[in-house]
Amino acid sequence: MGNGTFVGLDVHARSVVAGLIDEATGEVRVVRVPHATDELVGWMGALPGPVRTAYEAGPTGYGLARALEGAGIECLVAAPSRIPRASGERVKNDRRDAERLARLLRAGELVAVAVPSVADEGARDLVRAREDARADLMRARHRLSKMLLRHGRIYDKGAWSGAHDAWLRRQSLDEPPARAALSDYYDAALAARLRRDRLDAAIAELAQRPDLAPLVGRLSCLRGVSTLTAVALAVEIGDWHRLSGATIGAYLGLTPSESQSGARHTRGPITKTGNSHARRLLVEAAWHHRRPPRKSVALERRRAGCRPEVRARAEAAGLRLHRRWVSLESRRGLRSTIVAVAVARELAGWCWSLAVMDD
Repeated sequence: MGNGTFVGLDVHARSVVAGLIDEATGEVRVVRVPHATDELVGWMGALPGPVRTAYEAGPTGYGLARALEGAGIECLVAAPSRIPRASGERVKNDRRDAERLARLLRAGELVAVAVPSVADEGARDLVRAREDARADLMRARHRLSKMLLRHGRIYDKGAWSGAHDAWLRRQSLDEPPARAALSDYYDAALAARLRRDRLDAAIAELAQRPDLAPLVGRLSCLRGVSTLTAVALAVEIGDWHRLSGATIGAYLGLTPSESQSGARHTRGPITKTGNSHARRLLVEAAWHHRRPPRKSVALERRRAGCRPEVRARAEAAGLRLHRRWVSLESRRGLRSTIVAVAVARELAGWCWSLAVMDD
C-alpha cells in the first residue's frame, strides 16, 4: 500500500481490459490494452512500480502469468469460484470485472491457484485428453448397445470383452440404412477405444519421468490407485506440500456443505469445489475398499521396489478404509454412494501422507 500500481486484467483471446489503481495518486481507471503477451508485458513494465496484477484462471491458460513473472512483475492467477460477488449486482461487463479484480487484489481478497510449470501443464493436458477419451468411449458404446437393443439384439455375458467384440462383428440387420448406422456406431466405438489405449500408453510412459516416478510409485501402492490414476492425481494436484491431510478433502470438494445461522445448523451435499477430475478418480478408487483387503498380483507388482515404510502405510490405509466403509454402511445405514464419497475423502488424506514422504 502507498506505492506502485494494482492491475486487474480481464483477459480474452482477442482482447484485454485492464483496471488500474495508482497508489501514488489514488486514481482508478479502466483501459483497453494490447492482447499480445509480449506487448502486454511491455505495457505493464512501463507502469509506476512495483506493479502487482491479477487475472482469472480460464481457457487462456498460464502463459501470461509466466511471462509477467519472468519480467519481474508480481502476478496472481485468481480462482474464479472464490471471487467475491455482490448478490444484488446485475450488470456484468469487462470494464467492471477488470476494476473489481484490481480492487480485490489491493484488498487481499483474491485466492490464488497454483501456476504449473510448462512440463506439468503438458502432463495435465495429456491426462485430461485421456479423461475425454474415456467419456467419448462410454458414449460410443452406449449408442451402439442401445441401437442393438432396439432391434432385439442382447448379449447376455460380459460386455465389451473379446467374445463380445466378436459377437458385435457378427451382427447384421435387414434394412440397409440400419446396417450402415450399425457399422458407423461400431467403428466409432472401436476408434474411441484405440484412442484411449494410445493415451494410456502415453501416460504409462509419462509415469517414468524422473520427477514423477517416485510420487507415482508411492501413490500406486494404495488399493484402487493404478498407475493411470496416480499420474492423474500427481499432475492435477501439483504441489502436495501446500496442502495437509486435514485440508486436502476440502480442497477437492469432498467435504459437506454447511449452513449455520443462530441455533440452526445444517449440513448438505459435498461442496464439489476444486478439481472435478481428481475428485472423480478418488471416488472411483474408494469403491475398491468395499471388499476386504486381499492378495493381488497387480497390487504386489505396483508395490515392488517401494520402501518398507511406504508399503506399510499403504497396507494400513487399506485396512482402515475398509473398516470405515463397513462402519458407515452397516452400522449407520448410509447408502453405498454416500459411503464411497466419505471413504474418498479419507483416501485423499492417505494419498497426501504418501505424497509428502519424499525420497
